[in-house]
Amino acid sequence: MSVKPLLHLCTMILSLVGCANNSESQEWGTLFNGKNLDDWVVKINHHPVGDNYGNTFRVEDGLLKVRYGQYDFTDEFGHLFYQIPFKNFHLRVDYRFSGEFEKGGAKYAELNSGLMFHSQSPESINKDQNWPVSVEMQFLADLGDGKRMTGNMCSPATNIVYKGEVYPAHCLSSNYPALAKEQWVTAELLVEGDSITQLINGQVVLQYSHPTLDGNDKIVKGQSAIFKQDGKVLQSGYIALQSEGQPIEFKNVEIKELD
Repeated sequence: MSVKPLLHLCTMILSLVGCANNSESQEWGTLFNGKNLDDWVVKINHHPVGDNYGNTFRVEDGLLKVRYGQYDFTDEFGHLFYQIPFKNFHLRVDYRFSGEFEKGGAKYAELNSGLMFHSQSPESINKDQNWPVSVEMQFLADLGDGKRMTGNMCSPATNIVYKGEVYPAHCLSSNYPALAKEQWVTAELLVEGDSITQLINGQVVLQYSHPTLDGNDKIVKGQSAIFKQDGKVLQSGYIALQSEGQPIEFKNVEIKELD
């Protein structure tokens, strides 16, 4: 084969590869634009939906920040919901803990936050309901003793199946050691049907399945009866970022919807 046809063939191959890569990259959608919270809805415990009490969720320097400087935090657990629900998806977000834990908060919430999914809508959360009925990918930072993991699963008013059995506890630990405060961490969540995979910094850290409502849950307080239908399968829902007394920052909140 002469040089010119060979070069032409190589150019075509590279072009096709480039197109494939562009197509892949274009499938990712940005949920947080780095400028404002126009596509998000706030719900904070003891406050009506849409009330961003104390400017808890804010955008500064292109980051989505959680802060409590305008009030004395006690149990004003908050959640920032994206405006539409999702079913099958691959989500990724970068997070880092910063600042000091609020003195009035529950001790377990120190260097603790999370990503809620398959959640009820913010509009359906009652004013004095502490947590949304959902599944949580829990984010933790190290307390200095090396005992914590991050990328865990917690289940407010829900159940999941782990290794073929309904997991009996509220939280299920991953196998990825929590990192130090101020360190950026990339979390990914892959939801395909009733199969859920959680990743931290590109590593699979936890897999489980079959999320359902738990009608006997004691964690969530104040939810409506419709969210107490024991065993009801959760196939879709809203995504939310959490505030529970620890300053935290998020960036690069992206999603790819799957068939």
